[in-house]
Amino acid sequence: MFGGVTPIFAVSDLRASVDYYVRALGFTVDFKDMIASVSRERCSLFLVPGDQGHPGAWAWVGVDDVEIVYAEYRGSGATIRQAPTNFPWAREMQVADPDGNVLRLGSEPRPNERFGPWCDMRGDLWHLAHGGKWVRIESRSNREAD
Repeated sequence: MFGGVTPIFAVSDLRASVDYYVRALGFTVDFKDMIASVSRERCSLFLVPGDQGHPGAWAWVGVDDVEIVYAEYRGSGATIRQAPTNFPWAREMQVADPDGNVLRLGSEPRPNERFGPWCDMRGDLWHLAHGGKWVRIESRSNREAD
């Protein structure tokens, strides 16, 4: 039998990362030594300075209502990469930490609501076209030029 999973995020500054997860994302500190464990309800993460993995990792976290989390994070200083968007698998938002690690937070998709664009790791936007194929509709470099 497998147990739960705890993603490991590489961070450059453990103190700053723990502060961000607590202050902006509402996590609590389970322990902090050479590494830190932070959690919020049943979601746990290890924050590890420089040794394990690479910054820019992603983890998906199921939540009861992503709109409530979005409202909280809009006022907390969280770095929101993508506001709640409807997809076939969930209504999902993306939040980044100071090292570019991303939490994808999602709840049930909204029935009868169109699916929105997906924001990839580069910040490019993709649309689910007819036939189930994803098509890039906008690159981040084009948006930054505006």
